[in-house]
Order: sequence, then C-alpha cells, then structure tokens
Amino acid sequence: MAKKNTKTAKTATATKTRIESDSMGEMHVHADLLHGATTQRAVLNFPVSGRPVPPQVIAAYLELKRACAQANVKLKELPRAKGQAIVDACERLLEDFADRRAEVMRHFPIDVYQTGSGTSTNMNVNEVIANTASLMAGKKIGSKDPLHPNDHVNYGQSSNDTFPTAMQLAGAVALNEQLLPALKRLHKALDAKARQWDKQVKIGRTHLMDATPIRVGQEFSGYAAAVAYAVARAELARDVLATNMPIGGTAVGTGINANPRFARTVCAILSKDLGIGFQEAENHFEAQATRDCVVEASGLLKTIAVSLSKIANDIRWMGSGPRCGLGELVLPATQPGSSIMPGKVNPVICESVIMVACRVVGNDASITLGGFGGVGSLLELNTAMPLLADNLCESIELLANACDMFRSKCIEDLELHKDATQTVERSLMMVTSLAPVIGYDNAATCAKEAYKSGETIRAYVLRNKLVEPKLLDKLLDPTAMTKPGGKGPGGG
Repeated sequence: MAKKNTKTAKTATATKTRIESDSMGEMHVHADLLHGATTQRAVLNFPVSGRPVPPQVIAAYLELKRACAQANVKLKELPRAKGQAIVDACERLLEDFADRRAEVMRHFPIDVYQTGSGTSTNMNVNEVIANTASLMAGKKIGSKDPLHPNDHVNYGQSSNDTFPTAMQLAGAVALNEQLLPALKRLHKALDAKARQWDKQVKIGRTHLMDATPIRVGQEFSGYAAAVAYAVARAELARDVLATNMPIGGTAVGTGINANPRFARTVCAILSKDLGIGFQEAENHFEAQATRDCVVEASGLLKTIAVSLSKIANDIRWMGSGPRCGLGELVLPATQPGSSIMPGKVNPVICESVIMVACRVVGNDASITLGGFGGVGSLLELNTAMPLLADNLCESIELLANACDMFRSKCIEDLELHKDATQTVERSLMMVTSLAPVIGYDNAATCAKEAYKSGETIRAYVLRNKLVEPKLLDKLLDPTAMTKPGGKGPGGG
C-alpha cells in the first residue's frame, strides 16, 4: 500500500485567511470573502441547514442600506463623503448581484436558522458594505476605512428594525416584479381559452358525477376569474408589506438614535427607486413586536396556492385517459410518463403546480407559528424573522415560477378533445330541465328507468310519451341549459 503524502494533503487543504476583529475580539476569515468577524462567528455558531438567508432579502438589505445612507446625508446625520461611500458600495454590490448572484452570495453565508432577530445578517451586510468601500477606496480590507460597519453603515438603525424592513421590502418587490406579472400572464391565457371554447357544451360534474350541461368556456371563465382574484390578492399582499415599514423604530420601536424624520425619508427614497408606495409604520411598536403583516401576506399567498391547485387538479381530471378516463382535454405531452409502460404520458405540469401549492401551504403554517406570541413574537421583538423571510420569499418565487410553467407548458397548448361534447345527450341529468314540467319525482323515475334500459332521457320520454316532442326538444336543448332561466326547484 502506497504511503500517503501528508505534506501534499495539508498544502491542498490549507486556506489563506486574514484577521478581522469586532467587539468580542479577533477572528480568522477567508481571505477572499468580504464579510468580517461577526459574520464568521455566526457561520461557526449556526451550522444547521447549509442554506443562507434568501438572496432576495440580501438584495433588499442593500437597497435599504443605500436608502438609509442617502436619508442620513439628507438629514445631515452623516458626512456626505461617508454616505456616498455607503451608496457607492451598495450600488457596486447590487450591480454584481444582478450579474453574478451566486458568486456574490458567497459573502453572505449565514444560515437561515440563526439569531431570531436577524442580527447576524444585518451585521453581515454592514461588514460586506464596509469592506467593499475599503477596496473601492484602495484601502486594506478589514481596515474599517473609510467606513465602520456599526458607526457608519448601521447609523440610525438596528437589526430589530432593518431585518423586518428588508423582509417586507423583499416580499413587496418580488410580488410586484415576479408573481403579479406571472399571474397576469396566466389569467390572459385562461381567458383566451374561455373565449375560444365558449360555444362548446359538455357535461358538468358535481361530486365527480354527471350533472347538467356546461359550456367549456364557462368552466374556463371560472378559472380565469379565480386567477383575476389571485392578482388582486397579490396586490393586497404587496401593499400590506409596503405600508407598514418598521424602519426608524431602531431597538424597541422608540426610535432611539434615529432622526425623527429618518423613517419617512427612507421610505420616500425607496418608493422613488423601486416604484412601490412604501410607508412608515403608523405604530412602530406593533411593527416590530409582531409580524402580522407578513402573516397576512402569507395567508393571501396560501389562498392563491389553493386556487391554483384547484385549477391544475380540474385540468388533470379532464385530461385523464386518454381512452379510459374523462378524456375531455388533451394536455400537451411534455415527457414520457412511465419507465415500464411505453407510450404513457402523465399530467406532470399539473402535478408540479399542485406540489408547489402544498409547499406554500406548509410555508404559511411555519409563518403562522413564527408569528405566534411565545414562539416568534415576544414582548418588543419577533425572534423568528429569518424563518419568516425564508418562507415568504420561497412562496412568492415558487408561485411565480409555477404560474409561468403552467401557462407556457400546459394552458397555452391545451386542446379540447374531439369527443368532449359527445357525452351530453347520454347524461341522465338532462332530466333536470323536465322537472318543472313533469315534477321532481317523475323526473327522478325517468332517470332511474332510463339508466336501467340503457336509453337516453330523450329516448325514454319519447317512448313513454311523457312530454310532447316539440316541447321536449326545447327542454333538452343543451346550450339553453347552460344559461339562466327556466322554472322549478333547484338543487345541488
């Protein structure tokens, strides 16, 4: 057995580090990373999931820190040179973030399951901005020249107001730029199908059993309307997050160490930069002690998820077959459906949408628990904020991606099966329109006897001369049965 070259192994695993310091002392930090000592402590303290705080929250934090610096300069709280250094560093990082997000995220490695206030991430962002400014000024990384992470980058701020603000900022931006456009595109596709198939009559179903006729366009108009409501819910979720911004409350909501005009100035800057109407919280104690706005927004996302799951499930049911199921819709064939059954094609896009919906419902449960008093919300602070931020951002991203996938890979190329409208005449529930004429009990008898004899309702009624033929033709007109009108008892 060959002898192991331990010298070579040690050399290969050696990592070049630098020494950074914070209020607790010195720490060794990887030489090529921009974070500092406090971040490194958190990396070592929280080896839990290996999943960092979402990129959306980091980007929102950079937007927030830039706006805070601009506000502090405007209010003469920070020297212009210091404020500009923060702005320049944030813009450099945001630019890099847009071009190569994965690489930039190396500098933000702290696990989601960290300190519940998000203090570790706030300091992570402060340190990266300060070190970026040092590099841009030609100074040594870690020198805290020209910026100190706490004294300058964090001026007038606390983790306790910046993290919830960054969370809401990330959610509002993602809703505005990702989910809302995706929902609107899906609505347009569903509405187009509703119009295309408005004259096609098929049998309706309740409890999965035959019911009275319905136009395919009516069915899809329901789906389109559901997505239109989803658009309204997503807009409400965005506004709930945007109009209750905790920034300015600092440690416990009192605003200690922050200019009284700081919060509204920051919100005005963010509104101008991002095109969303951000507003300072009316009550900073509520805004920091609870995460009710996030719980509400998540509840709206859950409702959207439930709605999408209904549409996806209906479509996969109507596409079941192709010969032994309902077979009313022809779903686009996207991939082979079985490793053992040749030629099988499955409704995989619908299944993916339904799984996304399940995850969003689960995320909402975590957010709800994270907002509970005694779990996350306790006295002047919520201590489950990184969890809430992670789940909120994931729900928005999953729903946006699922909407676009559902639209492009299923809805737009969905076809109506040539036999979809051929089963209407065979339905026993055609008898419903006869009830006002011959009575409910007699109509029920017709349905049962026609089922026994294998006849259609029309054939059974004509054979037994229960209704005059011309009137029967009028009563059993499938298209007429899809419109309001007629007399007699309703029922489900």
